[in-house]
Amino acid sequence: MQLGIEGRWALVCGASAGLGLGCAQALLAEGVHLVINARGAQRLEQTAQALRQRAQAQAQATGQPAPQVLTVAADITTEQGRAQALAVPGGPGADFDILVTNAGGPPPGDFREWGQAQWQAALQANMLTPIALITAVVDGMAARGFGRIVNITSSAVKAPIDVLGLSNGARSGLTGFVAGLARSGIARQGVTINNLLPGKFDTDRLRATFAAQAEKNHTSAEAMRQRQIDSIPAARLGQADEFGAACAFLCSQQAGYITGQNWLIDGGAYPGTF
Repeated sequence: MQLGIEGRWALVCGASAGLGLGCAQALLAEGVHLVINARGAQRLEQTAQALRQRAQAQAQATGQPAPQVLTVAADITTEQGRAQALAVPGGPGADFDILVTNAGGPPPGDFREWGQAQWQAALQANMLTPIALITAVVDGMAARGFGRIVNITSSAVKAPIDVLGLSNGARSGLTGFVAGLARSGIARQGVTINNLLPGKFDTDRLRATFAAQAEKNHTSAEAMRQRQIDSIPAARLGQADEFGAACAFLCSQQAGYITGQNWLIDGGAYPGTF
């Protein structure tokens, strides 16, 4: 399927690894120009070089120009970091056609131990930053008659996890905001806003979680991994490339009638009907 987004510009946050990288790779394969963001400059540039090599190979195979890949090594949760992303040299400024927001979740714990600082950090990363980025690009998208916004949130929005109260609260706040905005006048102007809710995906973050759980439970990381796999009907962990494919479809011309939705991608782990 040709997604009809070649030549568009996308800002993909948290794209040096994991699910953000999966989204960047899938968009690149569709001929989308990328501005990728992460905090770590060295890893981000390594990722960019790999993406540029993909783009060149793709160009040679298709005879089409290679999509551009630009980097912004900055903390996107800060005003300065967002300003850098929206003004990267050679990029589209704030005139992005596609926005993929993504930030690591706050740490687990007992809500009794969280103070104002912990709540503010969670809200800033997982609610206020996506809203700020949306605010920066959405009117331009509407004026041009095309826009795709995809927020990477969490399956915990659908099925809250007790020790992830910071994430549950902040991401649910973003979900409520998106639900209203997606159904406003921008939908008539070709702009869609949706959320992707990942379950267990085989990423560095999940592997670190398995290691921490293993230490706490006096077992091995592999045992914890297998325990999680056994709880998933698909009997495996998700892969970043298939997550990216879902993201790319939501960004496509064909997905123009999908907005305000929460796509749960978890291998069937969520036990509910709705």
